[in-house]
Amino acid sequence: MINAYEDPGTPDCHGGGAYLWWLVKRQAGRSALGSLISCVWMVLLAATPYLLSRAIDEGLEPGDHRALAGWTAALFCVGVFNAWLSIMRHRTMTRVRMDANFRTVKVVVDQAVRLGAALPRRVGAGEVVTIGVGDVHTISSSLTVIGPGVGAIAAYLVVAGLLVSVSLPIAAVVLLGMPLMAVLVGPLLRRLQGTETEYRERQGVLTSRIADLAGGLRVLNGLGGKGLVADAFHRDSQRLRAQGYRVGAVTSWVQALGVGLPTLFLAVVTWLAARLAAQGAITVGELVSVYGYVTVLVRPVAYFVEWGYEVSRGVVAARRVIRFLRLEPLPDHGTRDAPAEPSTLHDPESGVRVPPGRLTALACARPGDAAMVVDRLGRYAVSAVTWGGTPLDEIPLTQVRERILVADHEADLFSGPLRELVGGRADPDDDTIARAVRAAVAEDVVQGLPDGLDSVIDAQGRNISGGQRQRVRLVRALLADPEVLLAVEPTSALDAHTEARVAARLRAAREGRTTFVTTTSPLVLEHADTVHYLVDGKVAATGGHRELLERAPGYRALVARDTEDTQAAVDAGEEVTR
Repeated sequence: MINAYEDPGTPDCHGGGAYLWWLVKRQAGRSALGSLISCVWMVLLAATPYLLSRAIDEGLEPGDHRALAGWTAALFCVGVFNAWLSIMRHRTMTRVRMDANFRTVKVVVDQAVRLGAALPRRVGAGEVVTIGVGDVHTISSSLTVIGPGVGAIAAYLVVAGLLVSVSLPIAAVVLLGMPLMAVLVGPLLRRLQGTETEYRERQGVLTSRIADLAGGLRVLNGLGGKGLVADAFHRDSQRLRAQGYRVGAVTSWVQALGVGLPTLFLAVVTWLAARLAAQGAITVGELVSVYGYVTVLVRPVAYFVEWGYEVSRGVVAARRVIRFLRLEPLPDHGTRDAPAEPSTLHDPESGVRVPPGRLTALACARPGDAAMVVDRLGRYAVSAVTWGGTPLDEIPLTQVRERILVADHEADLFSGPLRELVGGRADPDDDTIARAVRAAVAEDVVQGLPDGLDSVIDAQGRNISGGQRQRVRLVRALLADPEVLLAVEPTSALDAHTEARVAARLRAAREGRTTFVTTTSPLVLEHADTVHYLVDGKVAATGGHRELLERAPGYRALVARDTEDTQAAVDAGEEVTR
């Protein structure tokens, strides 16, 4: 079975069925062993009625106790051996299922890592969650029918051969009955694929919405939009429930036919065999064997229906997985080297210029516009941005990532000791960490934790406050010490007093380095060398903070609406939450 460090291989993404077949081929030996064990197990199930008929015809009916004892012993040995085979079959197919599960998880995780920062821009969080929670399990479960499915075919053929030796009419009914049942169930399976595909799509959309709500519930509540969003979510969830009922209706018919058709099949064949026995065409032992053969066939027939049901669901789930696997990260056609010296970043679309070695700020009424500028400057979107006159898209992505860092105020925080969380691969010493902690005004964060830098931080920083999380992210960005730091709203969750200290210390810590921040806080803008005022995605004015206050009314209305109150709070040392 695949281990955590083994290469899962290159999946076949040509279709849902192709992906399932790839999972089978990746463990061909185990799949073949499971099929072989299942074949022997089901054939021996079919052998039981044959042994029973021999015991009746050669032992019980003529009164030959020795022959009866011999056939009974054979029945016992076959039963014990078959019980052991059943255990081995279950173990083998469980390993097949687990391998498929882990292998699919690995290829999905590898793809998520490969997409990197492009992941949230290409697919919603709900889609990834739905794949990881539901689709992976469905795919792996669908492979457990490999062994029983092949065994069912083998048992079907063996029983048909045995029935030929008993009665040609009965054998003909058995041989024709199976294809007839497939014809009856086939349309339902196709309908199931369609309804379940739609259900999975709706489920992914709703899961994404739950993730969005969890992240922005406080904002929605503050804006008074919580009720509106709740109503929309209620309507969508009701539609999903209705679609789930449609899937359940088709599933119930498939499962009902899986039990009902074999039972009806058994009744027809038993009635035909009883008539032949009454006419003297077959013996009593052969009548018993026919009943036993057909009883055994009930299980293979049920497996055929279950096989179609599970594979149908597996194909639907596999299609969602391969759709995710087909996503491509941002193209990297870079063939030109990055500038050897610190150089200006220029975004022609917005008109923003970020000169080297200076602190530049971007003020905008719509955070989305500012975020788009940062995405282009950090090369998280295709753009016409230039770096020292060289198109940023023509520079190899590895060089861009080594020298330009985008520090998002909502960037992920992984679980682990605070020291590792902020240090990353650099593994800085305590003095270096202490300087970054002081620059981010995060001394109280470290001091408030039970073990200081060695304290474990929960995933996404759930055991610290919002303002503390923001300062921890800033510490991490400062320790990375990039040539160009693009910080998105680095102080938005801080009180005014702390924000003023962060702004002053950030400028000092990044002295001589290129720093670009998006903010509307006058406390931060006051320390910027240059401020760009963005309106509708374009630079409307550029200059110093105080200069823009005097000559740009829109800028003044944006950043100065609470300047007096904020400054008073700073002077008084109050903890005013922004």
